[in-house]
Amino acid sequence: MSAEGDVRNASEKFYAALNRMGNGEKGAMSDVWSHDSAVTALHPIGSRTTGWDAVRDSFDRVAGMAADAKIALKEQFIQVHGDLAYELGVERGEFRMAGHPVTLDHRVTNIYRREAGEWKLIHHHTDISPGMLDVLRRR
Repeated sequence: MSAEGDVRNASEKFYAALNRMGNGEKGAMSDVWSHDSAVTALHPIGSRTTGWDAVRDSFDRVAGMAADAKIALKEQFIQVHGDLAYELGVERGEFRMAGHPVTLDHRVTNIYRREAGEWKLIHHHTDISPGMLDVLRRR
């Protein structure tokens, strides 16, 4: 398989994990992310997290409030450069956060690094989600 195909497979695993997280599964991201101290995420609620422990905890906090997720990546564009790759697209879908429906439709950038022959996420960045922020304000 080509490097681009391998990254596409890693992306499919990430979005499967994102949907499991969006259905309440804590720890869903463990297999798809690098566990490096320099990984980062810029979340749709506006916060930045750095380091695997913080990134894992940020996804797990959302998992604790999430249910009924159906999230997909659309308009996928992948570029591979050696052991680094990036992916652009639009995350579309819906889920329930703290019991409230949230619709997702935002741009995303994912960066992957090849580690021991496997592509792992090292950065995830989405647009701000007004729907998620609204739910958090109500809590």
